[in-house]
Amino acid sequence: MKIELHEIRVRELCAGYNDLSIQEEGIVGYNGRLNIRPKYQREFVYDEKQRNAVMDTVWQNFPLNVMYWVKTDGSDGIEYEVLDGQQRTISICSFIAGEYMMLFDGNLLGFNNMTEEQQNRILDYKLQIYICEGTDEEKLKWFQRINIAGEKLKDQEIRNAIYSGSWVTQAKRRFSKTGCVAYRIGSDFMNGSPIRQDYFETALGWIADKQGLTIEKYMALHQHDTDADELWQYFQDVIHWIEKLFGRQYKKEMKGVEWGLLYNKHKDTPLTATSIGQQMAKLMADSDVQKKSGIFAYILDGDIHHLGIRTFDANTRREVYERQGGKCAICGKAFDIEVMEADHITPWVEGGRTIASNCQMLCRDCNRRKSSK
Repeated sequence: MKIELHEIRVRELCAGYNDLSIQEEGIVGYNGRLNIRPKYQREFVYDEKQRNAVMDTVWQNFPLNVMYWVKTDGSDGIEYEVLDGQQRTISICSFIAGEYMMLFDGNLLGFNNMTEEQQNRILDYKLQIYICEGTDEEKLKWFQRINIAGEKLKDQEIRNAIYSGSWVTQAKRRFSKTGCVAYRIGSDFMNGSPIRQDYFETALGWIADKQGLTIEKYMALHQHDTDADELWQYFQDVIHWIEKLFGRQYKKEMKGVEWGLLYNKHKDTPLTATSIGQQMAKLMADSDVQKKSGIFAYILDGDIHHLGIRTFDANTRREVYERQGGKCAICGKAFDIEVMEADHITPWVEGGRTIASNCQMLCRDCNRRKSSK
């Protein structure tokens, strides 16, 4: 692992600054050698106050927090990528490019309105930048350690920096662009934002699970691939499977389900859309089912825990306890209500409802024995 501290002047950083973010083609600087914001990554998030504070720090020649760059393979002409400090870098470069004005010593100025002396005062400011080289595993550990302040990078943004290359570039075209194709076909089923790498990370998590890998291991295996067709085909297969079995009717409940994990386990389970549709309608209408998003997993594996079946409330528990005279309905022994448990007489899976007439109070031992049968 090699980590070196460099002093880089603002004039060097801003040389060749090019903002193509409107076309989502990324932002470069440092004479085209630095990837300030990679293609299809998150948008600028500093507000005016934060942005101006960065430039005021430079103007006053106060120390600015150190920034971190990672050395890339240079295959596309880019030698470095900003890991931490993206917002500060864009704040500085966009001011030099004349994109905004602010107050300096009480005067509203843009860079082009400044005297040469004032401009040089900014351009000669020295930035403290750590540049890191090392193995993927070394960089991952280091990046996770330093990602502790400012606008924190998400885990997937860190991975993208570590495993940068042709495969990541191709994958992000489909998963990380505003209105990307993954968003167009999968937005009914997924949470998050493509430009914050949520879709990319989710799809990677699913396919890595299918292959018994971590996301990092999967990305490392494919880092130098020329395309990301395997991931894209897998993602499409998951979406088509969802549509075939469950449709898109229950969009609110379907959003954010771990569909890829369900697909990995149950894609070969013989099910019909007609029978599933009837089950979904019945379960969606059941007031005892508290977790509607768990219906899809329940239909696939029959585990009632997915549903969050409604429990008996305190008033019902007290009513039944008094009705039983404080005694367990099975063993007949008396117990304080605090150590008794409310139980469905007729289980929910057999049509029993969560109502007082279907409730019995049991001691813990009797309830455990009943549940284990």
